[in-house]
Amino acid sequence: MTGVHYSRKAMLYCSGMHKPFPPAPPLRKLIGPSFLILALGLGSGEVILWPYLAANHGLVLAWGALAGITFQYFVNMEIERYALVKGESVFVGIGKRWKGAPAWFILSTFVGFGLPGIIAASASVVASLLHVADMRFVAIPMLLVIGLILSAGHTVYGVMERLTKTVILLGVPFIFALAVIMATGADWVELGRGLVGFAGGGPLIPEGVALATFLAAFAYSGAGGNLNLTQSIYVKEKGYGMAAYSEKMAGLFTAMGASAKLRLAGQTFEDTPEARGAFKVWWRRVSVEHAVVFWFTGALSILTLMLLSYAATRGSDGNAQGIQFVLNEGTAIGGRLGPWAGLAFLAAVGVMLFQTQLGVMDSTSRIMAENLAVAYTRFTGKDEIRLSRTYFSFLWAQIAFGIILFLLGQTEPKTLLVLGACLNAVAMFVHIGLVARLNRSELPVAYQAPAWRRALLWGIFLFFGYFSAVVLWDQLL
Repeated sequence: MTGVHYSRKAMLYCSGMHKPFPPAPPLRKLIGPSFLILALGLGSGEVILWPYLAANHGLVLAWGALAGITFQYFVNMEIERYALVKGESVFVGIGKRWKGAPAWFILSTFVGFGLPGIIAASASVVASLLHVADMRFVAIPMLLVIGLILSAGHTVYGVMERLTKTVILLGVPFIFALAVIMATGADWVELGRGLVGFAGGGPLIPEGVALATFLAAFAYSGAGGNLNLTQSIYVKEKGYGMAAYSEKMAGLFTAMGASAKLRLAGQTFEDTPEARGAFKVWWRRVSVEHAVVFWFTGALSILTLMLLSYAATRGSDGNAQGIQFVLNEGTAIGGRLGPWAGLAFLAAVGVMLFQTQLGVMDSTSRIMAENLAVAYTRFTGKDEIRLSRTYFSFLWAQIAFGIILFLLGQTEPKTLLVLGACLNAVAMFVHIGLVARLNRSELPVAYQAPAWRRALLWGIFLFFGYFSAVVLWDQLL
């Protein structure tokens, strides 16, 4: 079983209806879920949208990238708080309180992420490397490979954690090294000024920047949309806090993959001084884990990719056309460091985009499967369901949908990404409010967020609500 391991005494304790709040292991054993949630943004905000804005408008918007991922850090931690205390995903908790929530999450997830923009971007880059004229000959096999990878592991979480750590730990240092080599001192100064909002000496959002593209990039500064909510599922799979007692989802091709029944609801514990002490240790350590892996590594990735894009492509022809700026970057890097460097950069981008689509397919399938399960258990009264079978049904349905769109000629990555991201900004507005209400009403007072965190969360909620309304109004007029 992949996840945090505990003493036999803690795992076997079953006196009464409660189980003990498990002690927190060392920090190094907690690393994992934040890599997965970070990887969900690498192919959308980090690799495509923010660098696209930097290539076409400079580094004046760097402040937005930093603010976006900082907002998501605090949102993710409140999602994580619920799973840590309750031992179940936030979808289970929200589904108990609001009957229509499962249908909303299934619909908004499929609409927001069913458009295959990320794999289209990956396939476009790889097709250029392989000199394949029609990117669909690359994109469709990629989707099928994703389905096979997610179906073949012993546990789906274990496969995702291993692949994601490898891609991020190799890809991010390589991109950072390229940025250091390519950027001049003046470029670094521009980045610093952009972080405080006055690189161009004008407004925070300069004239000419499409509000929809900016909101899309802001929403994808990290995971974005309903994907943030999968942090609670990954925390559960890893075995954080009371999720130590939860069951893991097996792969499709394992003996139990299609038939094993899982219990969605978490375990309860007695609110004792010992439990509160254990929770506080957990909270400190998971906060550090998420700050280092998600916030710091994510911010470094976004800003580095923006800097590299700005240094390599500013003034190049075709930057505004889809993801042409990425190909321009490869050409510029190859011209300065040698063809091998340009090819290595494009290969790294292609792999990172593919990894992101892999993570998105996993997360969206989990979201839709869990919400269908929540609706089913509420309707039937059963507390167990064959979640793996439902998960793989949604996974392969998404793959089929993506293939159909490609065959119908929907292949422009940036258009698909911006449309999906704007829809996901609205989804974020909804789920931030739901999680804030859920934690306030369902968690014992001693385990709730302090007042300043609650106020910050509601401020982020209002920001996404206002910005989403402005963008929708702008698009409709």
